[in-house]
Amino acid sequence: MTNTDLMTLAPGLPLLAAVVTALFGRKLGKQAHWPALVCVGLSFLCSVGLLRDAYTAAITEHPAAAREAAKTGEIAGLGFEKVHTLYRWVGIENALGSSDFAIDVTLRLDPLTAIMLSMVTFISTLVVLYSIGYMHGDPGYARFFATVSLFVFSMTMLVSVSNFILLYVFWEAVGACSYLLIGFWFQKPEAAAAGKKAFLVNRVGDFGFAIALFLIWTSYGTLNFHDTKSTVDAAAASRDPRTIVHGFDPRTPASERDSASQERNLHAVHEAQFVGLNSADRITRGVLGTSRLSENLFIGGAAGTAICLLLMLGACGKSAQFPLHVWLPDAMEGPTPVSALIHAATMVTAGVYMVARCMPLFMASADARLVVSTIGAVTALLAGLIALTQTDLKRVLAYSTVSQLGYMFLALGTGSLAGAFAGMFHLFTHAFFKACLFLGAGSVMHAMGGVIDMRRFGGLRKIMPVTHWTFLAGCLALAGFPFLSGFWSKDAILASVHAAGEREQWFHYLYYAALGTAFLTAFYTFRAFFMTFYGEERVPDEAGHDAHESPSAMTVPLVILGILALVVGGIAEHPFLEFLRLTPSLANAAIVPAAGAGEMHWDIAAVSSVVALAGIGIAAFMYLGERNEADALAKATGRVGLFQLSRDKFYLDEIYALLVVWPLRIAAAVIYWLDRYLVDGVVNLVGRIPPAVGALVRPLQNGLVQFYALAMLLGVLTLVGVAYWVQS
Repeated sequence: MTNTDLMTLAPGLPLLAAVVTALFGRKLGKQAHWPALVCVGLSFLCSVGLLRDAYTAAITEHPAAAREAAKTGEIAGLGFEKVHTLYRWVGIENALGSSDFAIDVTLRLDPLTAIMLSMVTFISTLVVLYSIGYMHGDPGYARFFATVSLFVFSMTMLVSVSNFILLYVFWEAVGACSYLLIGFWFQKPEAAAAGKKAFLVNRVGDFGFAIALFLIWTSYGTLNFHDTKSTVDAAAASRDPRTIVHGFDPRTPASERDSASQERNLHAVHEAQFVGLNSADRITRGVLGTSRLSENLFIGGAAGTAICLLLMLGACGKSAQFPLHVWLPDAMEGPTPVSALIHAATMVTAGVYMVARCMPLFMASADARLVVSTIGAVTALLAGLIALTQTDLKRVLAYSTVSQLGYMFLALGTGSLAGAFAGMFHLFTHAFFKACLFLGAGSVMHAMGGVIDMRRFGGLRKIMPVTHWTFLAGCLALAGFPFLSGFWSKDAILASVHAAGEREQWFHYLYYAALGTAFLTAFYTFRAFFMTFYGEERVPDEAGHDAHESPSAMTVPLVILGILALVVGGIAEHPFLEFLRLTPSLANAAIVPAAGAGEMHWDIAAVSSVVALAGIGIAAFMYLGERNEADALAKATGRVGLFQLSRDKFYLDEIYALLVVWPLRIAAAVIYWLDRYLVDGVVNLVGRIPPAVGALVRPLQNGLVQFYALAMLLGVLTLVGVAYWVQS
């Protein structure tokens, strides 16, 4: 198959599975998982084919000189991309015979897309396989696999499209699917409430994202990522008033432009977006197209900062960053495979992907980048502190996801190639060990009869040996244990932030916040591990007397993910960097080259390793054995309110209820009263007038001839009386 075939099939196959399962799921019964398993698995194979072809084209076939230039960032626009348009969705033609506003359903292949597609479809395939055992016997079996397939389709399209409008469409589709999956067991009030909470909180971020799209359109004159070519009337093009913009002629060679005209162009870059206006072929610069990247024509100032901050607001909603992180822990009410899918590779990574994709836009605003890093550091530290005291195993992992996503944003905000690589590499490694941990938690929950409170079970390592060892692998990788996956990507993040601190003082503080988060991560991860698998063997009554290891459909994905959690970081680091840096957006000259990206930073690695080992050691000291130390520390911190503050999630839900929920409820009650009694009252009053008038005249139509004669006589006498009165 050609690249274009694979680009179409990678998202198309999960959509096919969703349609088939939705139409024939009831007839398939217990076999309703097959369309999802086969199609998502084939989608993964297509993604691997795209990854292979993209890697070959970008690395093997790319000229050596271009690769060297791309490594240092000295020459922009050297990245590899391939764009394939399926069809035109919307097009509005102008006087030149081309489209001023057009939305093409266009798929792109570049290193960033290839990596994301492969990761998403691989994790999704394992989650679908795991779900066969986990969801066995559920009355919504077919509905679950249909929705999961639709979710995978939406996510694969999100990372494949080459247009901001389509990015927003599938951004919303992912949100809609998450609502359906989080509230899958809608009979439970908690699940229904969690689904609504996720949907509504994301509306806040998505509103910001939508405003950002309007600003991008007005600023750049297009919503495509890539450059587009159209045929126009050359004579009309030469008369196009947009040819000259504030004294800037886009047809003038770059070497002949003076600095003043360049500056004027930056303020009107959306109008000077055309190349080759004197020819029949006109190229429209895409927002992230190679022609714009090569000249670094990106808007800064207030407009550029507003675009970036609004995009970041959308990312905060989708990727659960402070202050819009409150929906993600409640998303645990959905089935555990959903938690693994959302937290590991799909929905919550969308915000990180979007910021990485739009890195050139963020490079035009230092303030926006600083906001991105600060939000990431605050979120990472806050979520780590909350995870310390949670007793629900899945919630510990949920807050861990929030914290690790904060790490990724912290790296992306540095504005360097090293930071972009570190953030995306951590997203890549995190997908494997966090999927392993969530599926491991689901295995525990499955064996414990649905109980997930760590205070009610313990010592499960002998009952569930496969789950125990794979969960340990995930915990070691998450904690950053030396030379495992999390160690490599976390070291890259810390190194990029430390390097940024040499340019900006504020990043020094963020670096220490990241180190503190690394300690918290190791501590709360192994606290959960020791509470679950060590100590006295305890099984809740809900599990009965047959607590056992999960079936092979669940343990096989665990073993695969556990092995990858241990080794994928060390194996993939250098190929990952070499490939990722050839993404057009990351080959932009404005991005700080940061020599040393991808290299080992032994001094920083030594510090982070000591911090991680210290967290693991203290957790072992406190939670192995009688746990006297843990209880004593809880009492000591409880006296000053720290324990309760962490346990109650810093009362952020209560603050939102006080500042947002209750004012809106009061406003809704007032509006309801006005609508019910004032507006409806006036409308109902108007509606009652005709029946009232009819009731007054109804007695005149009584059917008595004598009455009609008397009425006629009285009418005549009345008319005569009136006429006489008028004449007199």
